[in-house]
Amino acid sequence: MAVSEPMLDRLTDPFFAVGDDWRFSYLNGPAAALLGGSRSELLGRAMWDALPDAVETQLPEALYDAMDDGGQLTFELYHGEVDRWFETRAYPSETGLSVHMRDVTDRRERRSTLARQGAILEAVRDGIVTLDAENRILSANETIERTLEVDADELVGEHVEALLERAGVDVTAAIELGRAIGDVDLGIAPQRRVEVEFTDATGSPRVGEVRLVPVDFGEASLAAVVRDVTDRREYERVVGSLHEITRWLLDSEDPEEICAIAVHAGSDLLGLPMGGIWLLDEERGHLDPVAATATAHEELGGLPRFRRGEGLVWNVFERGELARYDDLREVEGLYDPSMPIRSQIVAPIGDHGVLVTASTEPQAFDATDVDLLSTLAENIRAALNRTDRERVLRERTDRLERRTDRLEAVADLLSTELEDSLLAVEEALDEGDADGRAVEDARRTLDRAERLLADVREFAATATAVGPRTRIDLGAAVEAAVDESALEPASVIVEDRATLRADPDRFAHLLETVLDDAAVLADEEVVVQVGLLTPEGPVDEPRGFFLRHDAGGAAVAGEQPRTDVVGGEEEPRTDVAGGEEEPRTDVAGGKEEPRTDVDTSPRNADGLGVAVAEAIAEAHGWTATVERTGVGQTRFSVRNVVTIERASATGG
Repeated sequence: MAVSEPMLDRLTDPFFAVGDDWRFSYLNGPAAALLGGSRSELLGRAMWDALPDAVETQLPEALYDAMDDGGQLTFELYHGEVDRWFETRAYPSETGLSVHMRDVTDRRERRSTLARQGAILEAVRDGIVTLDAENRILSANETIERTLEVDADELVGEHVEALLERAGVDVTAAIELGRAIGDVDLGIAPQRRVEVEFTDATGSPRVGEVRLVPVDFGEASLAAVVRDVTDRREYERVVGSLHEITRWLLDSEDPEEICAIAVHAGSDLLGLPMGGIWLLDEERGHLDPVAATATAHEELGGLPRFRRGEGLVWNVFERGELARYDDLREVEGLYDPSMPIRSQIVAPIGDHGVLVTASTEPQAFDATDVDLLSTLAENIRAALNRTDRERVLRERTDRLERRTDRLEAVADLLSTELEDSLLAVEEALDEGDADGRAVEDARRTLDRAERLLADVREFAATATAVGPRTRIDLGAAVEAAVDESALEPASVIVEDRATLRADPDRFAHLLETVLDDAAVLADEEVVVQVGLLTPEGPVDEPRGFFLRHDAGGAAVAGEQPRTDVVGGEEEPRTDVAGGEEEPRTDVAGGKEEPRTDVDTSPRNADGLGVAVAEAIAEAHGWTATVERTGVGQTRFSVRNVVTIERASATGG
């Protein structure tokens, strides 16, 4: 042997040698103790007889080959009687075999502990790093390796700062994390939580919540558990944004403004760059675009209008259930297959319309986006419901105020008209002229009073509601109204033919009232023009109609103003000046001269006149105005008739 026996005797590890016959030629003290005998008893004995059976069965076959071929051999064996593990090295020599045994029980236990620890680390989805007392990395699990694309073996032994640098943690956050580690190491805090922003292997920004806890795993004194909370933080940000958007929505009173807020806030705060809102036009029965992002306009080149049964958007609105389309190329029934949209979410906004977000990429939306759109659509619905309720309340208040004004106006008018009528009858009867003219004047006056009462009844009825609406041809309705009025058909010119939806009976009465107003005022043939009102702007679509006549031009010229009520406002009247009746002229020179005892004012002398027409218009939801000029022209205009449409033919 190359090593002297006195030196081997001083070894604390077991050491023995056997000859080529496998008999002990040397044992040091620890080897003899391990084998359970004295050196003198064991020397010369066969190794197989001295080794316990449990140990002998662990000897590898290669040990026998080492004696023959001279190869060195290392293996581990367990000695059950002493409950210890030994790393065994066999060195062949010319005279036999030398065996050195080293107790590695503690090392195996540490390795086993680390293996169990590693199994735990790999079993969790969070990233875990263990540090020693010097803040050097002892281990990192697979989550850390995968997130940062780093080999854990390369990290072992490095200071934790190396890992922070690799993760792109800024200096401020690294200092805060270092202080937290120090607090846990020194026992100042039982554990600490620190949130840091880092960059993953793909270059994407992430947010990690680092929990620092003390541990006792061999050399490890501290464990850092890193949980990726990026999605959670994004969700919290989105929820906060939704609350902010909802507050904005509830602060608005205008439906279109509500839609604009929802679309643009959704784009900026919720990350939905291509979106829009379509609201139902109840009169025309289609979905109109009212708000959209700039990206939507750019990609689509204009937003379509969806009519009943057209495309997926209308179908979703009709079903009332949100729908997500991951790839529109695989879906049938598209409104326009040539559109660049590949995926979209359509969310109904109650009975108001739909909220749509889209992308030019397939599979662009997930379940989180669906929840987000659903919540936003519900908030929009609540805001629009509120504006509807407030609008209805305002309209009711306005109607009550207008009704009060009308009742007051009617009372004044009735008082004046009936008083005038009774005085006229009294004067006519007192005169009692031979040709019966006084009686005829009295009859006409009483007829006026009767028609006035009829107008009052109609006025009261039209101030409340209208019956079922049907499609009406404007030109045909005017021609029918002319037949019922005192005008000749040839006196009416229909400039534009159109159709609209209205209560046919009430609408006919509206036209007849206006035409009768023209007939009563006329001393000669009257020309009545019927045309459409088109709003200013590039869209050439009618939004109302007008009736204009020139009755009373010569008859009223120079007369004093008269005041009547038209829609709650006073209009000039011309039959009374200075509280006295104007002079009248009877027959002179064989001709009947114009008389001024008959009311030829812009107000229909037979009753409430165009005030009734105005009430009928308002009951339909329209806006009516009356304009009278100094030369006797009168224009009755009806606006906000959203159902009016031009007809294909024109006529007069």
